[in-house]
Amino acid sequence: MSQAYLSIQNIHKTFGSFTALKEINIDIQKNEFICLLGPSGCGKTTLLRIIAGLEKPTHGRITVGGKDITTLPPAKRNFGMVFQSYALFPNLTAYQNVAYGLQGRHFSKKEIDEKVREVLSLVDLTHIHDRYPSQLSGGQQQRIALARAIVLSPDFLLLDEPLSALDAKVRVKLREQICDLQEKLGITTVMVTHDQEEALTMADRIVVMKNAEVMQIGSPEQVYDEPNSPFVADFIGSINFLGENQTKIAVRPEHIRISAPGSMQGIPAIVKHIEFRGAFYRLLLQPAGHHGGQHDWELLTIDVSAHVSQHLKLTKHAEVTIEFPEEKLINFSEEAVVNL
Repeated sequence: MSQAYLSIQNIHKTFGSFTALKEINIDIQKNEFICLLGPSGCGKTTLLRIIAGLEKPTHGRITVGGKDITTLPPAKRNFGMVFQSYALFPNLTAYQNVAYGLQGRHFSKKEIDEKVREVLSLVDLTHIHDRYPSQLSGGQQQRIALARAIVLSPDFLLLDEPLSALDAKVRVKLREQICDLQEKLGITTVMVTHDQEEALTMADRIVVMKNAEVMQIGSPEQVYDEPNSPFVADFIGSINFLGENQTKIAVRPEHIRISAPGSMQGIPAIVKHIEFRGAFYRLLLQPAGHHGGQHDWELLTIDVSAHVSQHLKLTKHAEVTIEFPEEKLINFSEEAVVNL
């Protein structure tokens, strides 16, 4: 891999006796889309603020294109930032909000007009350029905030949970638009989110964080299919823990095989709960022990297609047989097993 464009090196941050970040190291390539993913309080927003220069690290350094920006104030770092709250000026039109950052930067009126119209076209909002924020939907306001962030052609883009205030359908549409825009512009992007679906669908790589530390860095496929700890496995997607203390072995719900009772070598189980989820059904099963007693596992979560569910006539209390494909089992080392 080539030299990192945005490099976060040994970043440590404390607030009094509280440690917000512990020796964070992340190398981000030019044009890459990175998601910082983790539960509330894990340090992801603090890290984003340090990249922006809004917080100073206790120690460590940040470089962009080989240049050390650790001590530079925010105004000297060429970045765009989009917040969860939109942060638009209510007394300015959409056009004026986008143009605001260009004023006083030695651009002519013609250049400002060209740049604003270009980015409004990129976010498909040219037709509402004369409306005020109160006249815009949440999705439109967030796209105006995005246009304002990119109009200055920043070196990198920082997104602080930009979709969390939107309803589900708007959120899905806007994340597609953000990905398309990021790809068109080729802009290096770091996004903070606690939403696993956002991270899996948007990021080139995901940085999973917990308790001020980086737990794993990898592509969406890597962190989902090859989690390096029970925490990562449990935080990203649904998971079943098996084996000793239910932490050493895991399997995803969609990978457990299910069939009619006695139709294959496997473990008998009973359907305790069934949920219809459109294209698939989610089942909660209670496996039985090999000698007729109940197994000491917790209930297992299994996802089956609507076709399979209808074929097996699955209902609550139905008896089935389940099998764990060995190639789909996730095995954790002793060192990886941590408290969930």
